[in-house]
Amino acid sequence: MQPLERATLQNLREHHPAWRLLAATNAPFIISFLHHAFLASNTRTASLQALVPSLEDHLTEARELGKVELPKSAEAYLDDWASDSSGWLRKFYPPGTDDAHYDLTPAAERALVWVGRLLERRFVGTESRLLTVFQLLNEMIEGTETDKDVRLAELKRRRDEIDAEMEGLRGGDIDLMDDAAIRERFQLMATTARELLSDFRELEQSFHTLDRDVRQRITAWEGGRGALLDSILGERDAITSSDQGTSFRAFWDFLMAPERQEEFTQKLHRLFQVPAVRESNPDARLRRVHYDWLAAGEVTQRTVARLSEQLRRYLDDRAYLENRRIMELIRNIEQQALVMRESPPSGAVVEIDDFAPALELPLERPLFTPPFIAKLQSQLIEAGDDDLPTDRLFEQIAVDRTRLRANVQRLLQARPSVTLAEVVATNPLEHGLAELVGYFAVASDDRKALIHEGTRERVNWSDSSGRARSATLPLVVFCR
Repeated sequence: MQPLERATLQNLREHHPAWRLLAATNAPFIISFLHHAFLASNTRTASLQALVPSLEDHLTEARELGKVELPKSAEAYLDDWASDSSGWLRKFYPPGTDDAHYDLTPAAERALVWVGRLLERRFVGTESRLLTVFQLLNEMIEGTETDKDVRLAELKRRRDEIDAEMEGLRGGDIDLMDDAAIRERFQLMATTARELLSDFRELEQSFHTLDRDVRQRITAWEGGRGALLDSILGERDAITSSDQGTSFRAFWDFLMAPERQEEFTQKLHRLFQVPAVRESNPDARLRRVHYDWLAAGEVTQRTVARLSEQLRRYLDDRAYLENRRIMELIRNIEQQALVMRESPPSGAVVEIDDFAPALELPLERPLFTPPFIAKLQSQLIEAGDDDLPTDRLFEQIAVDRTRLRANVQRLLQARPSVTLAEVVATNPLEHGLAELVGYFAVASDDRKALIHEGTRERVNWSDSSGRARSATLPLVVFCR
């Protein structure tokens, strides 16, 4: 832990957005609104049109109480909170829209969480934290142990404990967790789940800062492309290869596995059926917290994609400028040739045998191929008398993509994301594999859909004859 020196604290007080928020004149009003607009409603980003009416209601309520001075309009306050002097909101314009959007900055979220922890909690658990510390300690010790005999002995000890527990269960000895322990662990789980969303915002802010620095350096850069790309890609690799970036990548791969999502959903459903958990009035949003993680992770991935797009645009612009320079040199040569046409120099100026060496390798010579001689047979085609059915010509399969999109949108009304396997399970395939390919075409046309090539999922259906069919495909996730 870094020592809290006086100079360090003074610098934080003057420049850190979280400290400025806590020391603001209308801090209670600002913190209350930001918590209501983002954290309490679990909103990642909000548009200007959605925030202004809500802020106007808060302003009206505060002005009626008459305890604070709030003379500005709601839109003006949003701009003030997003300015560099405040740094509590990040204002941006998503691609393809002119409507301003706002996102809570990591510093402001940190201040809001800290204020929330000042409130007295009804239950303070220590056993679960102690067990977590011991579990992490054991994992680190076992993960760094190089003596195979020691690791085998530890595995045998754990196996004996499991065998003893299984024998006890067979004998009717069931050790149940009491209500206090359940509530304590549930509180720790809920706190950790919410903190994960804050971690996503921290990582996204790192890539936003890198993207802004890249734009500034590209604007003022006068050197070669290689040096600039080496510097930019080095910083990007430093973020992705850092402990935070490596942990995020492993977390994202774990979260994208369909079997993990299904397992997490089932366990949350079972947990909320436990009487001790129901009596504690848990936050209902925890039932779908893994989908919130997925949406937050997608925002971070799109930030990285925008950074790559910025680099590609820079390379395209540099290529255009280089081509333009080449054309200027060619025109200069042509102009010089026109000037020298009237008085050409005497003698040979330049001698060149050919524009390029002519290479003819032996193995590149084609082998002899005898000509094809077609045999023609003149036969008259006689009309047949058989009456063939023509219904088959009208029984071709036609997949309605509009209906497929409607199936996906109907499921997205109740959840932020859904996989292709879940769509097929809810809406059975009518045309088999052709309809499954149609869903892939719908995902390819949807900018919000994700096709994860590195992760596989199994899709099951029944054909027209009732036989079970299945296909293993890349993971397809439709997002709201």
